[in-house]
Amino acid sequence: MKITKIAAAFLIMTFSGKMMAQETEKQLLIKDADDKFPIADALVKYDHGNSHTHTGTDGTFAIPATSLPDTLVINRQGYDEVKWVVTNDEDKNKVIFLQHKPFQISEVAINHSSFLSAITKVDLNKLPVNSAQDLLRKVPGLFIAQHAGGGKAEQLFLRGFDADHGTDVSVNVDGMPVNIVSHAHGQGYSDLHFVIPETVNNIDFGKGAYYMERGDFNTAGYVDFQTYNGLKNSMVKLEGGSFNSKRVLGMFNILHDDPGRKNAYIAAEYNYTDGPFDVKQNFNRVNIFGKYNQWLTDNDYFNIQFSTFSSSWNASGQIPERAVDEGIISRWGSIDPTEGGKTSRTNIQMNFKHIISPTEQMDAMAFYSKYNFNLYSDFTFYLKDKDHGDEIQQTDGRNIYGAEIKYTKTFSLPDSSLNWSSGIGLRNDDINTLQLNHVYHRDLLLDKMSDVNGTETNLHAYSGLIWKTGKWTINPAVRVDHFIFNIHNLLDPEQLPSGQSKEATRVSPKLNFSYAQSDNVMWFLKTGMGFHSNDLRVVVPNKNDNTLPYSIGADFGVRLHPFRSLIITPAVWWMDLQQEFVYVGDDAVVEPSGKSRRFGADLGIRFQPLENFYLNADINYSHARFIEEEKGQDYIPLAPVVTSTGSVNWDFLNGFSLGLQYRYLGERPAVEDNSIKTKSYFVNDLMLSYNRQKWGANIQLNNLFNVKWNEAQFATETQLKGEAEPITDLTYTPGSPFGVRVGVYYKF
Repeated sequence: MKITKIAAAFLIMTFSGKMMAQETEKQLLIKDADDKFPIADALVKYDHGNSHTHTGTDGTFAIPATSLPDTLVINRQGYDEVKWVVTNDEDKNKVIFLQHKPFQISEVAINHSSFLSAITKVDLNKLPVNSAQDLLRKVPGLFIAQHAGGGKAEQLFLRGFDADHGTDVSVNVDGMPVNIVSHAHGQGYSDLHFVIPETVNNIDFGKGAYYMERGDFNTAGYVDFQTYNGLKNSMVKLEGGSFNSKRVLGMFNILHDDPGRKNAYIAAEYNYTDGPFDVKQNFNRVNIFGKYNQWLTDNDYFNIQFSTFSSSWNASGQIPERAVDEGIISRWGSIDPTEGGKTSRTNIQMNFKHIISPTEQMDAMAFYSKYNFNLYSDFTFYLKDKDHGDEIQQTDGRNIYGAEIKYTKTFSLPDSSLNWSSGIGLRNDDINTLQLNHVYHRDLLLDKMSDVNGTETNLHAYSGLIWKTGKWTINPAVRVDHFIFNIHNLLDPEQLPSGQSKEATRVSPKLNFSYAQSDNVMWFLKTGMGFHSNDLRVVVPNKNDNTLPYSIGADFGVRLHPFRSLIITPAVWWMDLQQEFVYVGDDAVVEPSGKSRRFGADLGIRFQPLENFYLNADINYSHARFIEEEKGQDYIPLAPVVTSTGSVNWDFLNGFSLGLQYRYLGERPAVEDNSIKTKSYFVNDLMLSYNRQKWGANIQLNNLFNVKWNEAQFATETQLKGEAEPITDLTYTPGSPFGVRVGVYYKF
């Protein structure tokens, strides 16, 4: 009886103790902002900095309620420091997210889900950018070329693809798609020039088609540029240099309220240059960007952002090699001096995040874009029209609407964890103008070659799991995309009197594995299918053509972190594509072609032997061929074979920094039988900068050794004035010569 009373008393005391502990403690949870997994061993300072604790393996920690109200200071290696205000009247089980933000190679975790974006974050911090071209060059393995002096979107090369302006690379900004479907100039056209480079905080990217959240155009890979949520300082920057180049940038911190968890800022940019060409480019671009975000409650986050840009330019175009060799024009001359264009895009985007519980979350995104494009080009000169020439006008005007909702839930299992994500979304392109015209010197309309309008709608859904058990991570997923195409041919109402439509569906399964052999070695195998859509002007009239050509491929590689200062990432890969897109010079279009196969190898190196010395290099090899063509006639025109980019950065003395970067593009087949090849080039840029807390200055030497190089190159059938017969040879846009650019900035 006595023993029973003692046991009862013990149970009562234990239960009462637990109740008292719950009443006197505040329980909170810390998670990674990227993958939403709990963060263990984070340092939490409380009681106004006088005491501290650490999170457990499940990411939770407790602090005495007697110390509240308080501001917690949370630190974890590789993450931003967070200050979090906690009061007594708040509910328990609050979730705090930490943003992964390494600045040193030693802080990058190779087995972390944000490894790739962490690598680019280090690259961005070591050698800042000041143009959209610089941004794209920060993506490992992605190579670019510009052939309108910054007016048109960049030409993209990745994984053995000449992806034109985005046909096989999905480009996004804060999750909003940049690629434009059924575009006047090329399928998947991705003009990134509405982004102000100084507003970009990080770059998320992935090679291959292994990611369930990425849909159309994600065959060779994807890129997502992520902008800052808030600014620590306002800034004004002035730049100027060779070829009458000018740039003015202003970034203004409107609201930075840490206790209220509110941020707002606005940025504006103006660019002008004449370029090195005989015909002045008169390139003008104006950009405006604004962003506001706030944690409405501990569980609800809201963000709204706005961007707009407008640019206009003259272009010297792609000139025939023989015209320069024969002295008809100089290297900086033009056959048709009236090429050029004008374009604009305005975007509004909203994001909402709701934390349902410590293990559940809902994310929603919606956007609207208004887009206009007007381009004048002359690729063949006098091949078709001996009197007026072959100049064409391509116009595009549309409204784009899109939205996506994503649900995520984490399950804790014995000796493992499971993260489940599912999402649904839509995108609708309301195309009011889509024209191809034959014109003379921009002003005279000679012939309307194509004039349509219509709509293109993409509905999608995806679901996937990330199962972490022991050293293994297994990620199965599936994505479904459904397209609805509607078109009205304004030139031939009898053919399409009230518009015609077509629908198609693509299912894209994915299955990825990784094995963390140790903290220094992680193996991975990625497999999956992706696709790129076809132009509505092709798929609707031609019922038998592939509407959503698929890709299927795999990556096998390893991430090596042999010591703190070195990361090496070798990988081999393979990809088959159901339908290729190939540039056709005589019509200046990209048209569908046959099946293709690619395989290759990538090698990435990041080396930081000293805190103030950093070296990075990416080397890529690819072998690309048509499958159904006979040997020797199976080369894929303009497919890159060897590309490499890299840089060396040295911070010295007190505030000085010296950076040297290079890019190399090897020769490529320009036609199917490889009888014409493009020319390789190796170009270097040097930047010297001086940075203080409030101000800084830099000088940039572009094309340091003043090499003659051809940036955009094509094998095109052209005919010049006075020539009896057309000739197929290389046409190119000359790469910029040696140039100097000087800039100063002030922070306040």
